[in-house]
Amino acid sequence: MTTIEMLQRAKAASPSLSAATTEEKNNALFKMADALLESTEDILRANEVDIKNAEDKISPVMIDRLRLTKERIEGMAQGIRDVASLPDPVGILLDETARPNGLKITKVSVPLGVIAIIYESRPNVTSDAAALCIKSGNACVLRGGKEAYNSSKAVADAMKAGLKTAGLDDDLLFLVEDTTRASAAELMGAVGLVDALIPRGGAGLIRACIENAKVPCIQTGTGICHVYVDKDADIDMALDIIENAKTSRPSVCNAAECCLVHCDVAGTFLPKMYDRLVKEREKAGMPAVELRGDSETAKIISVTPAGENDYNTEFLDYILAVKVVDSLSDAVAHIRAHSTTHSEAIITDNENSAAKFVAGVDSSSVYVNASTRFTDGGEFGLGCEMGISTQKLHARGPMGLRELTSYKYVIYGNGQIR
Repeated sequence: MTTIEMLQRAKAASPSLSAATTEEKNNALFKMADALLESTEDILRANEVDIKNAEDKISPVMIDRLRLTKERIEGMAQGIRDVASLPDPVGILLDETARPNGLKITKVSVPLGVIAIIYESRPNVTSDAAALCIKSGNACVLRGGKEAYNSSKAVADAMKAGLKTAGLDDDLLFLVEDTTRASAAELMGAVGLVDALIPRGGAGLIRACIENAKVPCIQTGTGICHVYVDKDADIDMALDIIENAKTSRPSVCNAAECCLVHCDVAGTFLPKMYDRLVKEREKAGMPAVELRGDSETAKIISVTPAGENDYNTEFLDYILAVKVVDSLSDAVAHIRAHSTTHSEAIITDNENSAAKFVAGVDSSSVYVNASTRFTDGGEFGLGCEMGISTQKLHARGPMGLRELTSYKYVIYGNGQIR
């Protein structure tokens, strides 16, 4: 089936879902979760094919991003159930006004219609995206990357079976078969068939969609995320946070890519950070973090000299750019110059400094004394997420159910004419 044929069928099926009750949508989600678990062995076999094909072609951290396990599939199924347990975002009365002429004007949330998602090598996005779309009343057409195609197809096939078991039209969910650029271009140009396009992946993918899409496109973000260690930071807390933000899963967009350190504490903090991220990890047999620092950092610890682009790079690997700054204002200025407006953190015991940082940093998620790794739909109580929006119109930050709806005005009268 061609990509355009899938879009046409999804468009034709979407009214049936927008009219579905909350109970019908939740039942479908539970059936999809059950089908996912019942297909675990098929999904794992498909994933092994993808892993084998990707060996020696992508980095170990990206292989981990691609890999599925029984536990990860169970997590995907639980994520679908979590979405089912959330309030229905459709049909909410957002506003109500009574006019002097007797008209009652209401504003009610409605589905967007058909959502197309272009994503790369994370097969779990297949289940997250489908679950969010179904609960929010939207048909979805998914276009995954070639590295994860077999895994994504097995996941999508299971969920389509769940939809049918629940009595809903399985044309509400499609996985595009063509993983070349041609299918991405078709989605970008499908005016009248795609109501919203959401790219989820690296900078190149997102830039291509923003620059070329003729359909409405929501910009999700690459994550050049910063952790700023203030002069009034609790050093032990800062060490725990930077270790978590960088090493817990370096291949994801909410991982820290740059650590800024106030000059007053650099002499104390940087040697301890070096021990934590390099020496202790090497001793434990874990990948050490490569530190790329400026000249001031190099006076204190051993680092690779930071290159021209290191402060503008989403490494998605065990690499951390480091810079010593003279003040909080300098830290904020650096972040504003180099951030992708995803997630930033300040570590400080000074409430005034925290307030200035929060006010000065213009990113979708700003943390005080916590890891940037929490920028996630599940961690924010959204069940799961469609992506992290770094734009300001319509959606910003983790995109959950509410962000996949629009609204319409419904006006009640008793014969008024103008």
